[in-house]
Amino acid sequence: MSGVNGIFAKRRARLLAMKAIRDNHIPGDKSVTCPKCGQDSDRKSVAQNLSVCPKCGYHFPIGAYYRLSTILDPGSFRELFEKLAPADPLSFPGYREKVEAAQRKTGLREAAVTATGTIGGRKCVVGVLDSRFFMGSMSSAVGEKITLAIEYAAKNRLPLILFAASGGARMQEGILSLMQMAKTSAALARFSEKGLLYISVLTDPTTGGVTASFASLGDIILAEPGALIGFAGPRVIQQTIGQTLPEGFQRAEFQEEHGFVDAVVPRLQMRDTLAQLLRLHEKGGRP
Repeated sequence: MSGVNGIFAKRRARLLAMKAIRDNHIPGDKSVTCPKCGQDSDRKSVAQNLSVCPKCGYHFPIGAYYRLSTILDPGSFRELFEKLAPADPLSFPGYREKVEAAQRKTGLREAAVTATGTIGGRKCVVGVLDSRFFMGSMSSAVGEKITLAIEYAAKNRLPLILFAASGGARMQEGILSLMQMAKTSAALARFSEKGLLYISVLTDPTTGGVTASFASLGDIILAEPGALIGFAGPRVIQQTIGQTLPEGFQRAEFQEEHGFVDAVVPRLQMRDTLAQLLRLHEKGGRP
């Protein structure tokens, strides 16, 4: 039986690796120009650095499967609810065509990918929003996928880790998209009643209805360096209040300084940090 399990583990590892390679596309030929510092770096060095600029530490956006490959133990990835796809409940003009175009471009069915796996040998449920698909916006299907992942973790008494990267609600689905805020939050309330661990990881950007719901409800909230985190964007806020905003306003470091984020964790340290948190939680949960 162990031999069969080993074969399946290798197949799962290859499957995730293939999807991760497809996801990890950074514009450029032999070199990559960083949008923050403007300097060129060799593509190989950026890839080896988990898509982080080796000159200034800028974190390039990455796809959902690639992110999963950077934190899950090899061979442990098992996707959950992968057949869930967007509907067009309002028959919004052009929405179906845009969804199909996004699916062809990214290879995703929706903006969320959920899976079980292990980190440092400890099993957990992980969900990732992918900003390449409708800016990671929360549709009915995304809300359902996140909710099902929360309920799966609760049923199996597993820690939950959700990576947010979103522009907020998906306007093409109207109020049905906004309903997902309450839906995911209610699922997390039931999850919390069981005394289970939820770690929320905020990446660039995390805004709108996602920030106002499940992304802000973690027992522990981590963030990648430089991530924009807030409800409305800084430009909208500045225009509304008519005041100059503080330097670094709404960035991860600013949010950590003001108590909204527990720790800013570079991508290269994220896997080890999560493994340590899971280990501490497991020890703390023992009699």
